Amino acid sequence: MISSLLNIFKVHDLRNKLLFVVLMVAVYRFGVAIRVPGVDGIAIEQLRESANQQGALGFLNLFSGGAFESFSIFALGIMPYITASIIMQVLGVVIPKLEELQNEGAVGQRKITQYTRYVTIGLATLQATGLVFIFGTGRGTAFFSAAGAAPTVPLLPDGVWPRGYLIIPTLVAGTAVLMWMAEMISQRGIGNGMSMIIFASVVSSLPGGFWGILQLNGTFWFVAMVSLTIFIIVAVVYVELGQRRIPVQFAKRVVGRRMMGGQNTYIPLKVNQSGVIPIIFASSILLLPVIMTQFLGSGEGWRGEIASFVDRYIVNPQNFVYVAIFALLIIAFAYFYNSIAFDPVRQADQLRRQGGFIPGVRPGPQTERYLAKAVNRITLPGSVFIAVVAVLPYILLIIANISTFAFAGTAVLISVGVALELMRQIDSQLTLRNYEGFLK
Repeated sequence: MISSLLNIFKVHDLRNKLLFVVLMVAVYRFGVAIRVPGVDGIAIEQLRESANQQGALGFLNLFSGGAFESFSIFALGIMPYITASIIMQVLGVVIPKLEELQNEGAVGQRKITQYTRYVTIGLATLQATGLVFIFGTGRGTAFFSAAGAAPTVPLLPDGVWPRGYLIIPTLVAGTAVLMWMAEMISQRGIGNGMSMIIFASVVSSLPGGFWGILQLNGTFWFVAMVSLTIFIIVAVVYVELGQRRIPVQFAKRVVGRRMMGGQNTYIPLKVNQSGVIPIIFASSILLLPVIMTQFLGSGEGWRGEIASFVDRYIVNPQNFVYVAIFALLIIAFAYFYNSIAFDPVRQADQLRRQGGFIPGVRPGPQTERYLAKAVNRITLPGSVFIAVVAVLPYILLIIANISTFAFAGTAVLISVGVALELMRQIDSQLTLRNYEGFLK
């Protein structure tokens, strides 16, 4: 392992790529510490305490690397860009024009990337406006506070005008900078840029979470959480590397004077094809009732009952109703995403055009049904696994009454997935240059 690490720095191109990634991550972490202008310091402390209670704010704070709890210029994080990318991927199945662009190769991909940037700016503008109007008046901090009745201070003591209208473009510009950094990491660095920024965000929260458990809950629960994290890491590695290999044979054909084809290969289907995307979808859906109650208000009558129900069951992660809803949403979105990401009809048609077939299965509709059945069967254990990984730390937190450790399962799932992908790319680069890689 040490020799493999040393080989990384022997390859000039690989060394420069890694140093570029480290530089971009350092710039990102520096920007997390820069607070937007005009916000109240006391209100920031209350927002930080509310974000540490997990729930919806904890999720936003996790993916922003702590930028949300300090309302920094990167408070929105990379989430608008991720959401825009998912939206464009879903629309590619629905809109024929986008599907044509996806099939045009690099030229079409550049156009889709441009459209994704426009959608990102639009989403960032909507989210920044919502955050400023919700938290700028103090209503959001009051709603998400653990006590529910604690006095709150608005982020903007003098009102939304005019400072709020300066903060909105600041937050949008921060998201645009993160989008540019992610694309630069993908082009000039190594690994996926969005994944690397999320990796830096979630890893930065782990040491503080463990330290908080040790200080507030004692050694026993600290050891229990560390042991659970190690168990999740081992399980995630095992499942992430698991594949269902569907055998494929290609018929022999004569091209000119040479006999081509006849080889055997397979279609690799990962057990967890959707990764952490179902968790992102589920958490986003759980945020919708919270935003709705902000517009309805929390007065008396049916509005107050709705706000109380959301506060008690939808926002509070220390409630088994929240845990159950969260797990079911993850499983449902895993099926939804896999149905979009893997199209059995397109895959079967591509096999037929290339002269390939699955042994014992006729080309055409039978191949489509076979692939659809295989994907559905493998999606169930994969979706249940990521649901258990996301929910298991919550159950331990409920038992131990811990409220300072945010999203251990999600953080570990993201961290391990990105680390494995990065190791694969470094290993392929080393092997290409006749060096010994990481993977054996």
